[in-house]
Amino acid sequence: MRVLTGDDWRLWRELRLAALAEAPDAFGSRLADWQGEDDREERWRARLAMPGSHNLVAEVDGRPAGMASGVPTGDPLVRELIAMWVSPKARGAGVGDALVLGVAQWARASGAAELRLAVYERNAAAKRLYERHGFKDIAASSDSEPSAERFMAKPLGDRV
Repeated sequence: MRVLTGDDWRLWRELRLAALAEAPDAFGSRLADWQGEDDREERWRARLAMPGSHNLVAEVDGRPAGMASGVPTGDPLVRELIAMWVSPKARGAGVGDALVLGVAQWARASGAAELRLAVYERNAAAKRLYERHGFKDIAASSDSEPSAERFMAKPLGDRV
C-alpha cells in the first residue's frame, strides 16, 4: 500500500484514467471529464493535494493494482471513501479489502467516528465488498433505477 503525494500525479492519472475507461458506470465522473484540455498536470496535482485527503494505491508484485481516497466532509466526525477502483487483473486477490481497510484506518486516526461512501445500485461486487466491511445502507437516492446511488456508512469504533 502506498500513500500518494502531489509528486505521484502521473501514477494517479494512469490509474484514474484506467478506472474511468474500464468501469465507466461505477463513477460520477466520465473519462472525457479528465481528458483533452482538462488533462493537465496542475489538475492532477491539485486532486492529490485536496486538503485533508488521503490517497492510496495498492500494489501487487510491484505493479499498481487499485486506488482509493479518503476525504473530509462538512462534519468533522465523518470521512468519505471515494474514487475506489481495483484493476480487473487484481480482483478477488484482497486488493479491495486492503484499500477499504487503509482508508478506514486513516479515517479513524484522523478523528472520524464514521466512514461513508456512495455506490451505484448496479455495482453488486462493490456493494458486497462494502457490506463485508461493515457498511450499512443509510440512504438511497429517490431513483430506483440501477443507475441510482446507494449511500452507506460504517462506524469507526475500536475495530476497522
